[in-house]
Amino acid sequence: MPSRPSSAPARSPGRPREFDTGAALDGAIRIFTRNGYHATSLSELTAAMNIAEGSLYKAFTNKRGVFDAALDRYIQLRIDRLADGLAKARNGHEKVATILSLYADYSQGEDGLLGCLVVGSAVDLASSEPDLAARLKAVLASHEKRLLESLEEGQADGSVASDIDAGATARLLLCLMQGMRVLGKTGRSRAEMASLVSEALRLLD
Repeated sequence: MPSRPSSAPARSPGRPREFDTGAALDGAIRIFTRNGYHATSLSELTAAMNIAEGSLYKAFTNKRGVFDAALDRYIQLRIDRLADGLAKARNGHEKVATILSLYADYSQGEDGLLGCLVVGSAVDLASSEPDLAARLKAVLASHEKRLLESLEEGQADGSVASDIDAGATARLLLCLMQGMRVLGKTGRSRAEMASLVSEALRLLD
């Protein structure tokens, strides 16, 4: 005897995600930067992301999953913005100036008061989350490498003095960049930050 056709409706495909992932992660970036990873509660996180707790678990699994995705977005947005600026630089000196000027811009106004997710998290997670701490260390190392390559390019094209120690200068400029992000949390003006860049660039002459 042939089986009767099922009267049950066909299974519908999964429902589309009902929130803007980018906007939600931008909210997560702000709250993690402001409070730190450990001090951010789940209720604060969902409020900042404007999503329900169930949506958070479905999309990101847990709080750590949100942080990983937020850090990815934070880094990529800044890489993209920096790439746009570096594409216009004509020599190594201008590349260094572009990098420093971008950090000066991040270190004033509302962005400055909020602070840096990478710097803040490196301090917050250094002892408690060794895998994340290692990742953040790698991010800072990539900044130093970019500075070093720009300085060496400048020495090759004549825009940066040939007698400076490119490695030591790259580390010095990295310290300046991260220090600007910390100083920016105290409320500094664009002019104050721009003056730091001007003084730092004199080291390259």
